[in-house]
Amino acid sequence: MEFKDRLKAARQHAKLNQAELAVRAGITQTSISDLERGKSKATAHVAKIADVCGVNALWLSDGKGDMTAFITSNEPSNVSMAEQSSRMYRYPLVSWVAAGEWSETVEPYPPGAADEYDVSDYKAKGPAFWLVVKGDSMTAPTAPSIPEGSQILIDTRAEVLPGKLVIAKLAGSNEATFKKLVEDGGVRYLKPLNSAYPTVQCTEDCRIIGVVVRSLTKFA
Repeated sequence: MEFKDRLKAARQHAKLNQAELAVRAGITQTSISDLERGKSKATAHVAKIADVCGVNALWLSDGKGDMTAFITSNEPSNVSMAEQSSRMYRYPLVSWVAAGEWSETVEPYPPGAADEYDVSDYKAKGPAFWLVVKGDSMTAPTAPSIPEGSQILIDTRAEVLPGKLVIAKLAGSNEATFKKLVEDGGVRYLKPLNSAYPTVQCTEDCRIIGVVVRSLTKFA
């Protein structure tokens, strides 16, 4: 049995669909789908997926042992499992150009407008969409750090406050930009998390499109 088959068996054992497993494991539904189709051969989230599905991590990873054979411990645990959300919400994955063109005057992404969708346990306050991070301007040596390839969820109706990570549109650019919103002396700025990049003033012609409410790092 290949890894893709073991993963599907583990998911079915837990009675979860791909979207539910993705949310609980902290990765995207696309990643789960790619793994089950054999498009991706491995993931750094094996241990988490095994825990969510209630199966043996060694069996899931290498096919060794039984699916539900565990090493048990008599030591008490001071870690409690957080209650998992049973509701998932589906949002389109769009381009940075499309994000920059977003307008409140029209429905930006009607059903069927995007080629790809992903899910989250976050219930958006308004129209929301996913973007894949480009470049390293939001990569930092300490948290928060959003590396290239991460998938971020933007809520266009979330409250915009200094300190939030936002998607904005600058005058003269046809794409949206991803930065941290900061304020100094009543003036707002867009600040990268990577200090090698410049901070830009958010002037009157700078439009805040939405607030980043979720981030997923894709390993597969």
